[in-house]
Amino acid sequence: MVGVLTFHLYLPGCTSLKEKRGRLKPLLARLHREFNVSVAEMDLQDKRQESIVTCALVGNEAAHLQRALQNVAGWVEKNWMDLTIVDSRIELL
Repeated sequence: MVGVLTFHLYLPGCTSLKEKRGRLKPLLARLHREFNVSVAEMDLQDKRQESIVTCALVGNEAAHLQRALQNVAGWVEKNWMDLTIVDSRIELL
């Protein structure tokens, strides 16, 4: 099974795409390191203050994938205060 967590993020105060990348890159690296997920910016690359970020995790139990991805979402909300999660969605494939 594959679990996919998709975030729609709002990054207030970003005035350039370079600044946006500078704020997203540490988040993506930290998610990969902390939770061992594959993570990438998937959409809205040309918007200065918005981004779609997707995390993927492979496992053999749907319940485990669901819990793990919920932990990722909770961690981002709790620890990454310079952005706002507009929407998040977990899909199991």
